[in-house]
Amino acid sequence: MDITRMEALLRACATLLLLTTACLVRFDTQTSLIFPEYSRTATFRDMNALYVLVFMDVAVAGYNLVQLIIRGLLSSHMKPDMNGSYKHLAWISFLFDQAVVYMLFAANSACLTASLLAVRGEHDLFWMKLCNKFNRFCNQIGGALLCGYAAFFLMAMVSSLSAYGLFRHYSPKKYLVLK
Repeated sequence: MDITRMEALLRACATLLLLTTACLVRFDTQTSLIFPEYSRTATFRDMNALYVLVFMDVAVAGYNLVQLIIRGLLSSHMKPDMNGSYKHLAWISFLFDQAVVYMLFAANSACLTASLLAVRGEHDLFWMKLCNKFNRFCNQIGGALLCGYAAFFLMAMVSSLSAYGLFRHYSPKKYLVLK
């Protein structure tokens, strides 16, 4: 399997995982009875980190779809001897892939931190544990975070393939000179 097909497959799998994460977080709600007359509904809007994660995952999935479309169009119109002529596009793709991986890692890590606070609480700040009241909600968010980290690892592999695709055109002996 060549590098472009492997990158396309990884992008497609990451897109599916990102959309799964966004859907699991966005549509997860649970209503629990706190007092006999008072009920509380837990949604993704209760934690800002979950809110950011949903939008970040949708944005990265959209970016991957745009990249798949651009790569598909370029590969159908590219001649076999035009390996180095898309240098600027390769640089833009590489830089965006790097930025996407870092932002995806930051969003998932912020979500994980906020979720751990919900699971364990913070005794010194008088924050109570929330996951003993909303078990199903917390379990589904945990599954979404697993999907999110799997998508992050796939995007990290895409980013490394993008780096390889860019830097293989440069000379190993002279700094930033094409072969």
